[in-house]
Amino acid sequence: MGTYTSTELSVDVTGEKRDLLILLQDQRNMLKITARNLSDDEARKQSTVSTLTIGALIKHLAHGEENAARVITERDENAEFDMSQAMTEYEMTDDETLAGWLAAYDRGAAEFDRVIADAESLDELIPQPTAPWQPEREWLSIRVMIIHLIRETAHHCGHADIIREALDGQTTMGAISEGQEWAEQWADADWAK
Repeated sequence: MGTYTSTELSVDVTGEKRDLLILLQDQRNMLKITARNLSDDEARKQSTVSTLTIGALIKHLAHGEENAARVITERDENAEFDMSQAMTEYEMTDDETLAGWLAAYDRGAAEFDRVIADAESLDELIPQPTAPWQPEREWLSIRVMIIHLIRETAHHCGHADIIREALDGQTTMGAISEGQEWAEQWADADWAK
């Protein structure tokens, strides 16, 4: 399967579960590459007109992995989205570290993957928490929940890439292609200059 990064899963799965988790892991890896070699202060720095930071995006996605795993395992038909927690997810505070949130992200990802590996079927329907933007309860398949997490991660990878480029010029694609022969040829092409 075509991925941008070398992907290894923490669970032993095959078929569609493997395909979806490989794509998700590739996006997770891309996000972590975007954050590589940043200090805590740089991870907190707002480098665009947005208030988003790389550290806060990783914090948000760490919570997202953890919450998705919990929604699948708890299957709470009365769950409501926790707006108070959501309001704290988009800021990496002074007492938090990038290393701490990257570790939390890895733990959340491993737990989510374990829950997916243990699921009997990706067709299982899971009750979703209600939220101000979704007041009626929805039931989504585990498959759709994985796809949503892939989409959410990819979406925020794009945010993080723009923030990082504004910080110091690093792009994620540039970082993963360092030292690759094809990248040198690409950079030398007239249209790439």
